[in-house]
Amino acid sequence: MLNKGIVIALLLLSGFIIYINAASLFEAYGSGPPYFSRTTNMDKWVNPLPTLAVLDIIFVIIAWLGARKFIKSKR
Repeated sequence: MLNKGIVIALLLLSGFIIYINAASLFEAYGSGPPYFSRTTNMDKWVNPLPTLAVLDIIFVIIAWLGARKFIKSKR
């Protein structure tokens, strides 16, 4: 039962991380400023890539630990 729980938790977490990445990147690089000649609030624009990189690294560590626990519980 623990094995299924780990796999389901990792799948849900990966879906959530993909959603956060996609929403953040679409909001930052979508059809708004500073791209497509609209620079009204360009001074307030923040690059989301460093924050998303930290989030992705944390997720990779959690996924690695979860996969390791899953593999060890199968033995």
